Amino acid sequence: MATYIAIAVACLASFGLIRLGWKYYRLKKRYAPVTDAEGLLSRLEAAAVTSREGLTRAEHEARIRNEALSLQYLMAKATLERLQKEVSLVEENLEDISFGLYKPHYDFATSTAYKAKLDEIYERQKGLIKSERAILFGTEWTVGGSVKEGARMQKQYSKLMLRAFNGECDAATARVTWNNIVRMQERLSKAFSAINNLGGVMQISITPEYLDLRLQELRLTHELEEKKREEVEEQRQIREQMREEEKVQREIDKALKEAETEEERFEKALELERARAEIAKARGVEMDNINARVRELESLLEDARAKRERAIFRGQTTRSGHVYIISNIGSFGENVFKIGMTRRLEPMDRVKELGDASVPFEFDVHGMVYAEDAPALECEIHQNFAGRRINLVNMRKEFFYVGLSELDEFLKSRKLNIELTMLAEARQYRETLTLRQKASEASQSPKENSATFPAELFART
Repeated sequence: MATYIAIAVACLASFGLIRLGWKYYRLKKRYAPVTDAEGLLSRLEAAAVTSREGLTRAEHEARIRNEALSLQYLMAKATLERLQKEVSLVEENLEDISFGLYKPHYDFATSTAYKAKLDEIYERQKGLIKSERAILFGTEWTVGGSVKEGARMQKQYSKLMLRAFNGECDAATARVTWNNIVRMQERLSKAFSAINNLGGVMQISITPEYLDLRLQELRLTHELEEKKREEVEEQRQIREQMREEEKVQREIDKALKEAETEEERFEKALELERARAEIAKARGVEMDNINARVRELESLLEDARAKRERAIFRGQTTRSGHVYIISNIGSFGENVFKIGMTRRLEPMDRVKELGDASVPFEFDVHGMVYAEDAPALECEIHQNFAGRRINLVNMRKEFFYVGLSELDEFLKSRKLNIELTMLAEARQYRETLTLRQKASEASQSPKENSATFPAELFART
């Protein structure tokens, strides 16, 4: 009996184990995807970390390469700019004034003074060379054990260096102009450094004192040429002023002569009319017409005397004249005005002269005012609008970029009796624009056939 019980218990135990195994199998099968997903997620996270580390390294390497390329670019750009600057030292380009504007070092009044200073610089250069103070020797050399031969070698080498440097200086001085003077100074400094570097092995160098004298020669030569040009311009202005004064004087003499002639003629006519009036009065003739004629002659005589007085006054007064404001929009554009003065009795004659063949269109007058001291009034206007000058170098060019309203406000503040014409007629300019517009429209319109054929010729039969 006990045996059967044991066997039954064993069977039950085996059956329980089987059921437990079956449940484990079912649970394992049920949750196997979850376990695989967790593993996959872990593997993906590991791969992402690895990729992130790879990207970080790649980004870091790219940043390093970018910085290296940027540094290489800056170095190459600096080298290019340096080479371009060195090349520009020997190139001629009128538009290149990138080295800056030259500031004069001397202020002599005449070209003769510049020449005297230049001669002084020449003598000082010769003195330095003769006294052997143009070259500096750093050490004493021996050749074949001979100090004398070493000194002779140094002297010959120093002559070669001086010749090379003087050649550079002479070439720069001969080619110096207004737009390359700063560049030529830089060129001499570069030549000075380069030649001294060649003499560095033998410890031979050109002294800064000699370089300074050659730079002074370069500057003096340039300023001498500028002074000569200014003197030529001043002489031209003086001759032009003398011609203008001669024209003014001729106008005054002509006006005076005409006024005297008219005065004399009207006086004679007036005496004649008065005599006729006396005769007519004695005869009892109607006097109205004769008296009217007498009054007319008296008025004409008074005008002639006034003209003569004005001519005499203008001849005695050297500063009286007219200040004018004129424009030429066809030549210079809008809001560009010439503000000048003339002593002519007929100021429009001067305006017509300015509009001659030198400009494509005539000038339009916006305002003209008489002044007892015309140069002072002109100077006052120029000073007030000095910052509006078109040409900031030549003060004789009297063109200004300014609005008419500003000019009108300034003139009214000076209580000047002048009314500005705000709109320029510019007749020829505006007619030219109209003709150009018509020509443009005509060229853009479709061309008509020169011959027209009947439509029947092309109809199908």
